[in-house]
Amino acid sequence: MGVGVDAHSIILAKSKSYMNESGGPIKALASFYSVEPSKIIVLHDELDIPYAAIRTKVAGGDNGHNGLKSLTSSLGTADYFRVRLGIGRPMGQQDPGDFVLKQFSKEEKKTLDEFIDRGADCVEFLIDNGLDLTQSKFNS
Repeated sequence: MGVGVDAHSIILAKSKSYMNESGGPIKALASFYSVEPSKIIVLHDELDIPYAAIRTKVAGGDNGHNGLKSLTSSLGTADYFRVRLGIGRPMGQQDPGDFVLKQFSKEEKKTLDEFIDRGADCVEFLIDNGLDLTQSKFNS
């Protein structure tokens, strides 16, 4: 699982828990397979990035993202890779907590499949090429 490993050693997992409680299950999976946090890649929504933009980084704060907060707390470190999938900020006074749970707009749905494909391509590229090249290619 993660960067710099044989392609046959990758574990792709989606937690069945709520995003805000995903740290425990991810920690359990990583422990079971003896995966170091530095080899984990997490994909998550990001309010501070425009819709359909992708950014990659390693480590950092949770920026108010409760799923990252849970994961960092469970792992005991923030030193894991992040593929940040932009959803943009809500318009006006809409609560960010409500915004992240709403359906995509008609306009967003038109490009959603392409966005998902680029996110998957980004993860694959990160595994094969490391962070620096991935940032050069995907961080726009």
